Amino acid sequence: MASAALTNIPLASLPRISQGKVRDLFPLPDMGENPTLLFVTSDRISAYDVILKNGIPTKGAILTLLSAKWFEVLSSRVPGLKHHFLHLGPPASCGLTADEQQMLRGRSMTVRRLKIFPIEAIVRGYVTGSAWAEYEKTQTIHGLPQPAGLKRCERLPQPIYTPSTKAELGDKDINISPDEARGIVGDKYASRIEELALACYKAGAAYAEERGIIIADTKFEFGLDEETDEIYLVDEVLTPDSSRFWSKADYQVGREQDSFDKQVLRNWLTDNGLKGKPDVEMPPEVVEKTKGRYTEVFKLMTGESLEDALARVAH
Repeated sequence: MASAALTNIPLASLPRISQGKVRDLFPLPDMGENPTLLFVTSDRISAYDVILKNGIPTKGAILTLLSAKWFEVLSSRVPGLKHHFLHLGPPASCGLTADEQQMLRGRSMTVRRLKIFPIEAIVRGYVTGSAWAEYEKTQTIHGLPQPAGLKRCERLPQPIYTPSTKAELGDKDINISPDEARGIVGDKYASRIEELALACYKAGAAYAEERGIIIADTKFEFGLDEETDEIYLVDEVLTPDSSRFWSKADYQVGREQDSFDKQVLRNWLTDNGLKGKPDVEMPPEVVEKTKGRYTEVFKLMTGESLEDALARVAH
């Protein structure tokens, strides 16, 4: 019998401080070190800034375990990178029940508690999605002039930093220029955020290409340790929720690509006139196809099946 999607996180042993489109955050007891959070990933899925009524089974574990892998990879490939990830699962001493520990298995991680910068640090290596729509009209992307004659889904001469606002739940992110992002985060941090975002994208894209995957674009988030004034990579990293993944073998300039991400869902919503509408329930075939895409890209990126990865997780 197929497992059900976990769209609600009934964790009574810890107070919940926030609930996003996909993740719930819980403060962990002070252990005499830096403040920490339990970062729990549900099976909820959103598209066009709207959460669907039903979720994708095992999605939370896929995003969590893939992010953990990427924190490890990027740490070894991006000099000076700091990130919020401490370990998978909650600390043994935080008082969860056995049922809660089982529920969180593979879908939670303990992270540093940091001040989050209110922008999405998007990096694009290819012209697609909203970037293609803008380029067709103005030959710009986020207001940045681009070379003439680019075709749909063509690789850009260099990856570009194209940030957006980080909207509250229920609102829409807005594409902004790097200068506008600088106005939001301040001169002191803007250049370092852009530098780290580009470095993480380039390192991640190179790793993925070795495994037959093109990362067309992705979004990163960053936080600040206010005591040390250091910037950290936070949130999820290079997952099918935050990135556009294409097959390198099937890639062809001039047309839309078949994606290893939630493009299946976006296409279904658009084709059925449901883009941006609330209270939409995915049919079983969209759920299964999306789950299949997420599961496939997890194995390509990590080299192991989700079942094998979960077998190694204690909680």
